[in-house]
Amino acid sequence: MANTNKILSVEKVTKTFGKGNSLTKAVDNLSFSVKKGEFLAIMGASGSGKSTTLNLISTIDRPTSGQILVDGTDITKLKGEKLNRFRRESLGFIFQDFNLLDNLTAYENIALALSIQNVKASEIDEKVKAVAKNLDIEAILQKFSYQLSGGQKQRVAIARALSMNPDAILFDEPTSALDPEMVGEVLKIMQDLAQEGLTMIVVTHEMEFARDVSHRVIFMDKGVIAEEGKPEELFTNPKEERTKEFLQRYLR
Repeated sequence: MANTNKILSVEKVTKTFGKGNSLTKAVDNLSFSVKKGEFLAIMGASGSGKSTTLNLISTIDRPTSGQILVDGTDITKLKGEKLNRFRRESLGFIFQDFNLLDNLTAYENIALALSIQNVKASEIDEKVKAVAKNLDIEAILQKFSYQLSGGQKQRVAIARALSMNPDAILFDEPTSALDPEMVGEVLKIMQDLAQEGLTMIVVTHEMEFARDVSHRVIFMDKGVIAEEGKPEELFTNPKEERTKEFLQRYLR
């Protein structure tokens, strides 16, 4: 019997780039799953395959081999309108660089996502204002994105993703482009979302945050899972030498 609580299943996924002698396996026979309401943190050094993994789950890129199942559907096979519907409705993606449209206000950036999702015009205003209130960005809704600080931009990006009520949200180093004083406010929002039971997959170098908030941690190295487990176990007693070295470098 299928585990109905499993929202995502990555099954023997490989992604290669290049050809011939310059062939690189960014992800190598990767398998893991995520349950509904779980907060999964993915760690690893640059080039370990973390962001590639998120790009494959979000369908920004396609695997060379393997399956990625979301709610039982193999998204690697989706095309056309089915693929577009999946991107609109199933996953939210928070990028390192916010990915907002500079010629739109914060309000319009959020509203555009809802419009693409075919939400009725009469409901868009209500939804935008509700999510803005939840993330405390009501005062900046009429500002253009180029007028916002990095922390404000990331909150707008999170609001945009939340407004679509996705099954899960992917975060790719969401604090890496922020000034240090703004990191805390974005991490606090993410912590609140985790406590509300939102399914989240987060690539991060914020070690204390991953240790204190996530339900499970995956440590990647050279495209494979080197180690995984509950944060209190992995951070306190890592079994792999490469995990120990990584944690010593980043954990303060």
